Amino acid sequence: MIGNKTKFAKLELKEKGFVTYGDNNKGRILENGVIGNGSSFNIKNVLLVEGLKHNLIMPKNADEEDLLQE
Repeated sequence: MIGNKTKFAKLELKEKGFVTYGDNNKGRILENGVIGNGSSFNIKNVLLVEGLKHNLIMPKNADEEDLLQE
């Protein structure tokens, strides 16, 4: 999850959805996309979340989930 739209190499509108934080507050998912430099290394399926103050990149078994693009 990330809150800064300028970090994305590619974005697609996601019309609905929320994420729940550890304190049970919710953030609305605005878009889904790819972050990175656009050529050599990218992470896909990253959510742009409304009001998120910090970037939360938590790859869990990233290569198994097919989240990394090279």
